[in-house]
Amino acid sequence: MAKKRRKKTKTGRHAAAGPADSLPPAELDVVSCIWREHPVTARRIREMMLKYRPMAHGSVVTLLTRLEAKGLICKEKGPVGKAFLFKPLRKPESVQRRLVKDMVDQVFAGNTGAMAAAAIDANPPTADEIRLIQAALSDAKKKAKRTRRRA
Repeated sequence: MAKKRRKKTKTGRHAAAGPADSLPPAELDVVSCIWREHPVTARRIREMMLKYRPMAHGSVVTLLTRLEAKGLICKEKGPVGKAFLFKPLRKPESVQRRLVKDMVDQVFAGNTGAMAAAAIDANPPTADEIRLIQAALSDAKKKAKRTRRRA
């Protein structure tokens, strides 16, 4: 059986299927640590996740390798010793949007309102978060009006 060839990117690396096409919970936990604090070592990531997802150093390195192959992070040699430093290549918002869209489609059958209501019920927002939600709803209303005019 022949191996499937992947396209090479401009940098000469192979392109992955897509960053959020398959992002298991453990990979999501690791990339979230990198978004919160970067550049960061594998050791520091392991320390950050110790309370909610304890794992061996080798497991963290394996997840970092997968995230790098998916184009979500990059590594560079640290200033001292053998440790690599990991940095995000994508902003969290782009991955979050994709994951939320998938969840709305798969869990809520495309019903954004039901997803928003469930999110608010499960994790009541703060006053600042309510202002953010109201601004997003205001933008959504404007977009909906423009869409109706075109139709």
